[in-house]
Amino acid sequence: MDWCLEPGQHWAILGANGSGKTSLLSALTGYLTPTSGQVEVLGRRFGASDWRDLRCQVGLVSSSLRQRMAEEEPALFSVASGRYAMIDFWGVPSEEDQREARKLLAEVEGAHLEERPWAVLSQGERQRVLIARALMAKPRILILDEPCAGLDPVARERFLQFVERWGNQPGAPTLILVTHHIEEICPLFSHALLLRQGKVIGNGPIRSLLNSKNLTSVFGQHVQVRRAARRYQLTVNGTSEHII
Repeated sequence: MDWCLEPGQHWAILGANGSGKTSLLSALTGYLTPTSGQVEVLGRRFGASDWRDLRCQVGLVSSSLRQRMAEEEPALFSVASGRYAMIDFWGVPSEEDQREARKLLAEVEGAHLEERPWAVLSQGERQRVLIARALMAKPRILILDEPCAGLDPVARERFLQFVERWGNQPGAPTLILVTHHIEEICPLFSHALLLRQGKVIGNGPIRSLLNSKNLTSVFGQHVQVRRAARRYQLTVNGTSEHII
């Protein structure tokens, strides 16, 4: 597998279940050792650098983390705990950490969530809190691993609109969206990596890559891909993954 991510690019990783998306993320974050080849992130090579330190520069928002958060913890504390990569923060965060957490909650359009406990947050609100939490460590790369899982269509669209606004702000980290739904790939994302059974079907600019031929190879079944209003639609055997 050959993949090179350049500064200024935002990538979508697209593949069916079992295509290797999770394994690739595990290798990038140093939790899975590749049997061959080389992994280099932010100029540092796996096996020749302290990957524990490098992980602080690669933020990850995933459903596995969402399920482990303490239900009674207020959103402000959840965000502040990201500086220490700690779940269910013990005690009270420092004033400095709380100031930074408030700033980040405002940045992800979640300032009104500060005092709300995790248990009462909607799925979309939880995703914003987790993004702010990941930003506490000031990562240079932020991976959104199937961030729309569990969202209803309206909440999903609102969340994607937020990602589009936020990702275009100056100083935002490089974003990697992991998904198997092409309708979740908003215009912010410039490039895509297509996977099937652990192999790269293609990678490069989205405009030239997301087409019926390539997506048929990705999913192993004939599909039709259309583009409208800078978003994509996929049709399979007369059914479709629709654009909101």
